[in-house]
Amino acid sequence: MATYDHCIIGAGIIGVSIAFRLTQAGRSVLLVDRKGIAEETSRGNAGALAFADVEPLASGGTLMKAPKWLFDPLGPLSMPIGYAPQMVPWMLRFAYASLPGPHAASTRAQVALMALARSETEALLGDAGIGHMVRRDGALYLYEGAAALKAAHPLWKERQRHGVSFEAVHGERLAELQPGLGASYTHGMYVTDWWTVSDPHDYARALADAALAGGARFEIGNVAGIAPGPRSVALTLDDGRSLEAGQVIVAGGAWSHRLTALLGDRIPLETERGYNTTLPPGAFDLRRQLVLPADGYVITPLATGIRVGGAVELAGLDRPPNYRRSEAMLRKSEKVLPGIKTGGGTQWMGFRPSLPDTLPVIGRSPGNPNVLYAFGHGHLGLTQSAATARLVADLALGREPAIDLRPYRPERF
Repeated sequence: MATYDHCIIGAGIIGVSIAFRLTQAGRSVLLVDRKGIAEETSRGNAGALAFADVEPLASGGTLMKAPKWLFDPLGPLSMPIGYAPQMVPWMLRFAYASLPGPHAASTRAQVALMALARSETEALLGDAGIGHMVRRDGALYLYEGAAALKAAHPLWKERQRHGVSFEAVHGERLAELQPGLGASYTHGMYVTDWWTVSDPHDYARALADAALAGGARFEIGNVAGIAPGPRSVALTLDDGRSLEAGQVIVAGGAWSHRLTALLGDRIPLETERGYNTTLPPGAFDLRRQLVLPADGYVITPLATGIRVGGAVELAGLDRPPNYRRSEAMLRKSEKVLPGIKTGGGTQWMGFRPSLPDTLPVIGRSPGNPNVLYAFGHGHLGLTQSAATARLVADLALGREPAIDLRPYRPERF
């Protein structure tokens, strides 16, 4: 007989959210992670609950901009030349997903997932008692001049079509939303349905604490083997320990494809490495998250300081960090906020688990019904964590899923 009803591999924000919902349902849950609770991407992300981000990254617009970005080694998108051959299959899939038909289908799926994320996050905050850790003060997209804002109109028109609320701002209204902006940032879009957490690591840890208080258990371990049986799944850790659960849920973020390969499921997961610098509290009077779409980064007020970071580096899991990218974004932030104090910061690099069509994998392993997958959320893991937890709990408990899961099925590739 299995020791646990469910074993969740991965204790980032996706894994702990699932654990909380399953313990709420009275199930026995074990969380296993190779490093600790929220010690990877969930430790240092930008902290946004970006429900307005309904457009897939895989799009014609991204394809048009990508060549220019790739020629700037410290720009919004970079890729070491030695890693390019490995990226070719993923990029071909990305290009296909950017065609009008696939892009429209991905957009519909993203809109559905975001709507569920909004409502499920609201419910989770109350159920876990962590609502005080969320700021509901919106985000401010910044543009250098009216022409730059006009060029972004297709994005905002698409968001408006899907019910996203925003306000075009300039002059006194812009200064009211964020005093002290650099003179070149003259126009903005203020998005109201956009929240930030007090600190993503603290938030994930608090949610994990709620799951542990509900009866979940946690162990540090690196899964080296998965052996599904007719009624349970056996796991082998690399230190020789064995575990058994009625169901296993793979929520290992950027490492998940290494686990699915053990089951014969080849899923084209790649790693978008993101960089940031967290400045000490008081570095600037930052009122809300600032989004710099032209440069692909954000500036976020956290309880623990001000975080400047983002951008994308396609370089896999094994290459050493290139912290020049953190330094470049910090230098750019001085133009956005001329009075910002950029000393005393802490640099960080994390791995975003990304699939070529921008959508996560949520569903059962095709040949192993007792193994569920929940990974590949790219830039939106925190945003979509509560929705993913609801959907995985629906599957695990034999309920009808809250939304159609076909767009996120593992076998779509």
